[in-house]
Amino acid sequence: MEKKGAGGRRGGGGPKKKPVSRSVKAGLQFPVGRIGRYLKKGRYSQRVGTGAPVYMAAVLEYLAAEVLELAGNAARDNKKNRIIPRHVLLAVRNDEELGKLLAGVTIAHGGVLPNINPVLLPKKNDKAPKEPKSPSKATKSPKKA
Repeated sequence: MEKKGAGGRRGGGGPKKKPVSRSVKAGLQFPVGRIGRYLKKGRYSQRVGTGAPVYMAAVLEYLAAEVLELAGNAARDNKKNRIIPRHVLLAVRNDEELGKLLAGVTIAHGGVLPNINPVLLPKKNDKAPKEPKSPSKATKSPKKA
């Protein structure tokens, strides 16, 4: 009779478990493993903790979802089914926090926000024009005293 060692791992008798990615464990769509690899390869620090790529993937996923939601709303406002760079620009620039985050960013083929300086707009008269003066009274010269 052979004894199993180290918690039954040496015997190799049980079925192998299917590997579960760290993205699935964290409930994320963004790739935790790839972000971890990039953090290590980029030499941002000597060591990278196990939670760092998970946290970073979650933040990036949130930002992507936020931009896509606002860009989708902009596309729907323009009666389009497809998001184009113009919709992304409108979404980012009309949102205060995203606009601050991407203040120095140029979005290719995004254009600019529609904006007309109020000075250039035609003047609106506060008072509605009253009945025009009769031409006979307007052309008479003032009476001399």
